[in-house]
Amino acid sequence: MGKVDAVIRWFMPKEERFHELFAKDTANLLRAARLFADFSQGTSIEVRRVKMAELKDREHEGDRITRQIFDALNSTFITPFDREDIRSLATDLDDVLDSLEGVAQYLVIFELAEAPEGLRQFADILVEMAGEIEKITEMIWNLANERKIHEGIVRISDLENRADVLHNTVIADLFKSRGRDPIEILKWKEVYEGLENACDQCKEYSHVVGNVIVKNA
Repeated sequence: MGKVDAVIRWFMPKEERFHELFAKDTANLLRAARLFADFSQGTSIEVRRVKMAELKDREHEGDRITRQIFDALNSTFITPFDREDIRSLATDLDDVLDSLEGVAQYLVIFELAEAPEGLRQFADILVEMAGEIEKITEMIWNLANERKIHEGIVRISDLENRADVLHNTVIADLFKSRGRDPIEILKWKEVYEGLENACDQCKEYSHVVGNVIVKNA
C-alpha cells in the first residue's frame, strides 16, 4: 500500500501536495499548543512528565512533516510559491513547536510544579495563535481569500502584542517578589522568555504568509 500511496502522491498536483503537508503541520502545531495548555494547568510534576512525552511526540511529528516538505521541495520542479517562502513557512512552524517543547522541558527539568496565571495566559494566547495560523495557512492556496488572510495576520499581531505586555508584567512581578529564591526567579524567567519567543515566531510565520500574498497577488 505504501508504494501505491507514493505513486499517487507523485501524480498529485504539486500545489495539493504542499497544501496537504502544511495542513498536517498546522494541525499538529495546534494540537501541541492545546497539549501545552493542558500541561500548564496541572500542578503535578509527574503529570507534567506524562504530558511532556505526548508533547515530544508532537515535536517528532512536526520534524517528520518538515522533512516531507523539504523532500517535496527537492523533488518538485514547479512549486506553488517561491521555494524560499515555502522553506521559511516550514522552518517557522518547526521553530514554534520546538519552543513550546523546550518550555515544557524547562518546567519539568526545573521541577516547577506551579501553574501561575502568567503561564496559563501565555498558553491560552499560543492556542489562539496556533488556531489563527491553521486558518490562514488553509486559505493561502486561494488568493481570493486575501482579505480574510490579512484579518488573520492582524489577529496574530494583536495576540503577539498581548504576549509582549504579559511578558513585561510577569517579569516585573518576578523581580518584585520579596523573599523569593533568586534561583526560582531565574528559572521562571527562562520559562517566560521561551514563551515570548514562541509568540514572536508565530508572528514571524504570519509575516512570511503576508509576503506570499504580496508576491502572488
